[in-house]
Amino acid sequence: MPRHPDPLLEKRILDAACVLWGQGGTHALTMRAVAKKAGTTTPTVYERYQDRAEILHALRMRTRSELFESLICTDGLAEACEEYLQFAMRNRHAYEVLFDGVAQPPSIHEAWPSFNLMRDRLADRLDGSPRSHTRLMLALWSLLHGAAMLIIRGEFEGALQTQTIHSCIDAVEMIVSAAGNSNLRRRSGPEWPANLNLGEGQERRHKRRGRSGRQAKKAGNTSRSRRVR
Repeated sequence: MPRHPDPLLEKRILDAACVLWGQGGTHALTMRAVAKKAGTTTPTVYERYQDRAEILHALRMRTRSELFESLICTDGLAEACEEYLQFAMRNRHAYEVLFDGVAQPPSIHEAWPSFNLMRDRLADRLDGSPRSHTRLMLALWSLLHGAAMLIIRGEFEGALQTQTIHSCIDAVEMIVSAAGNSNLRRRSGPEWPANLNLGEGQERRHKRRGRSGRQAKKAGNTSRSRRVR
């Protein structure tokens, strides 16, 4: 009897790779170890992924997509920032993989949809084009990522984790409010280079929306309800 393909095999392989990377980094991530952890054979893993780098790329792309889908359903910048941190808490190993060597090829040349989405939200708050706020978005992203990694690597739990998340969100709000006040704007160093584009890659940027993802979803549900009636 012919064997049926396992629809969850690739998910198991990537989940296994994620756990192994979290346990020992690239040294623990061998094709044989991935196969054992995923409950399959080494040749089967090689049939789907050429090498460890290809597995890490697939894991990065999956995590990037899941993070974006999580953020697009939020309302406004503050809620997106909170969900960003909560996503990192729920997916600690995958989050670390996502940002390992993020500024090096091939990641630096890929699209960063979550960065672009939050930059769009920032532009909605402050007006102007999203690209005009790239430098500020980089600062906010650094703040969020620093808090996420502090919680993850420091093993923050309970009240300390909660306070760290919300102190980070409060800091983001204060920075954005200050950025909206022309009298408080300060800039150190050179202007942002016109040819330095972060996270846009070769893909179409996330479109700015007049309504948030959650509001659009509610509107869609209402529209469907009316059609049923």
